Amino acid sequence: MPMNSYSVRLKQVVEEFNLIVARESSDYDRIDLMVEEVMRPGLPLAGFFTHFEPLRLQVIGNAEATYLHSLTPERRAETFDQLFSYHIPALVFARNIEPMPECMQMAEKHDITILRCLESTSYVVSSLITYLKNALAPRITRHGVFVEVYGEGLLLMGESGIGKSEAAAELLKRGHRLIADDAVEIRKVAGNTLRGTSPELIRNYIEIRGIGVINVAKLFGMAAIKDESTVDLVVNIVPVGNEQIFDRLGLEEQYMDLLGVKVPAITIPVRPGRNLAIILEVAAMNNRQKKMGYNAAAEFTEQINRHFDETAGQSF
Repeated sequence: MPMNSYSVRLKQVVEEFNLIVARESSDYDRIDLMVEEVMRPGLPLAGFFTHFEPLRLQVIGNAEATYLHSLTPERRAETFDQLFSYHIPALVFARNIEPMPECMQMAEKHDITILRCLESTSYVVSSLITYLKNALAPRITRHGVFVEVYGEGLLLMGESGIGKSEAAAELLKRGHRLIADDAVEIRKVAGNTLRGTSPELIRNYIEIRGIGVINVAKLFGMAAIKDESTVDLVVNIVPVGNEQIFDRLGLEEQYMDLLGVKVPAITIPVRPGRNLAIILEVAAMNNRQKKMGYNAAAEFTEQINRHFDETAGQSF
């Protein structure tokens, strides 16, 4: 199985899920998780290690524990000895199951971390997979401003000084939320789902030329910020007067490829005095309507065509 190019520390996962450390390996602080799958090692415990992935977290539930208790102490020790010889990152016992003495003995021999938790096995496995998928997701960083308007995540892009941050400030005054200013970190968390967030260092800050850097949470309140959102629409902001030809009806569907995902995109020309915030609100609502199956441009074009067809029929 190919490894993810990103990793997350095991210690971070332990703290996130409040796992109990039953035994800490000598390299506990340096163990990195690099695959998003989590495994219940039923077949490996029975001795079948073909296609076994040693980089996965291993989780023991009721079924595995019942099987292990059915073995003799000698056979149980051999089973854990074989499992831990693959140097797995950690073994997690769910449902507050007590690790067997043979498990702790072999963990000491191979220097393996043993963890425990109180939650059910299915909850632990599904929660860990969701967390790891998000933490290890492919990602890119793009220059721009990311805001949430009427529940739609708008990625504002354009050259420096075009007015992206100023438009975001106006949107904040109108009750919308800022996610990132200047640098937007985009992660592919599912097949066609992109999530955008801000780098930790600049989170909740926005720079407005002539004023400087402001803390949005403290100036506008906590309701004006959000940690992350889906990337629903890319808005390219360009100055009026460039050579680009604009689709005035909006029939042409534009897309931007981000991490292999085609994200709907529009281009908005701006000039001094044009209220960009209102335009962005309309763009967000229009994009939401399109996702729900309604396209005003297509409906308008159909009405025009129907009118000309009827008029042409009357002329005869």
